[in-house]
Amino acid sequence: MEIRQMRYFMEVARREHVTEAANVLHVAQSSVSRQLAQLESELGVDLFIRNGRRVKLTPIGKILLQRVEQMLNMMSETEREIKEYLDPEKGVVRIAFPISLAAHVLPKAIYAFRKRYPEAKFQMRQALYNDLIDGVIQGEFNLAMIAPLPNEDPHIKQKLLFTERIVALLPIHHPLAGRESIQLSEMKDESFVTLPEGTIFRKIVLQACSELGFTPHIAFEGDDIDALKGLVSAGLGIALMPEVTLAQNIPQSTVKIPLADPEVTRSIGIICPTGRKLLPTEQLFYRFLTEFYTPEYKL
Repeated sequence: MEIRQMRYFMEVARREHVTEAANVLHVAQSSVSRQLAQLESELGVDLFIRNGRRVKLTPIGKILLQRVEQMLNMMSETEREIKEYLDPEKGVVRIAFPISLAAHVLPKAIYAFRKRYPEAKFQMRQALYNDLIDGVIQGEFNLAMIAPLPNEDPHIKQKLLFTERIVALLPIHHPLAGRESIQLSEMKDESFVTLPEGTIFRKIVLQACSELGFTPHIAFEGDDIDALKGLVSAGLGIALMPEVTLAQNIPQSTVKIPLADPEVTRSIGIICPTGRKLLPTEQLFYRFLTEFYTPEYKL
C-alpha cells in the first residue's frame, strides 16, 4: 500500500463517488480508478460495491477505512510534531474547556499568549466536565482547562491554576441586596435556582449548604449559567455562581455579593495525560498558563 493509494481510497470512501473524489484530489478520474484497482489487487479483496462511478464500501472496505484514517492521522500528527519541534512558537494548541471558562478565563490567557507568540494557533473544543476528563485520557485532546480539579487519577496530571470565589447572585430588590457580604447560613430559607441534578457545580452548592446543616429549597433549575442569571434577574430565586461567570458583567436587575464565613471556593486548573507527551506548542502553552495564573490569582 502506498500513501497515494490510501489518500485516494479514503476520499472515494467518504464521498462514495469516484469523479467527485477525483475533483477534490485534483487528479483525473481514471487515475483514481486505476489506483483503487491496484489496491484491491494487492490486497486480494473487493473494497467497493460499484454502481457506475457511485460506490459503496464493502464490510472489509469499512474496516480498512478505519485503519487508513488512523494511519493518516498518525502521519499528520507526526508531521505536525516535527514542525513544532523545529519552531514551537508557530504550532497548534488543541485544548478543551467547560462553558464556565469560555467567556473570560481561557480567552484572557490565549490573548496574552498570542501577544507573546503571535503565530501560535489554537483548536478549541467545549465539553462537559466528565467529557473533558475522558477526552484527555482517551486522546481526543491533550490539554483541558477544568473547574473544579477532578479526583486523583493515574491517567491524568493536574495542575492548580487558581482558586476562585463562589458568590451569591440576588435580585436587586432582595432584602439582602444591600449587604457587603452574606453568610451562607442566612440563605437557608431562600428559594434557590441551580443547575440540573448531576452537574458538578450543583454538587458544590449542595455540599456547601450541607456542611452548614441545611438543604436548600430548589425552586427552579436552569440548563446553564446564563439561564440561572435570567431566573435570578426575573426574581424567581437566588443563586450561587462562580465569580468568573460574572467577571465581565452582572445581569440586569441583580447584584453580586461575596459569601463570608465560610467562604466557598472552586479550583480552576489544567489537566493533561500522564501516558502521552504534550506536543511542543502545547508544552509552551502549559508552562505559560502556570506562570500567567497563580494560586493567588484574583479576577
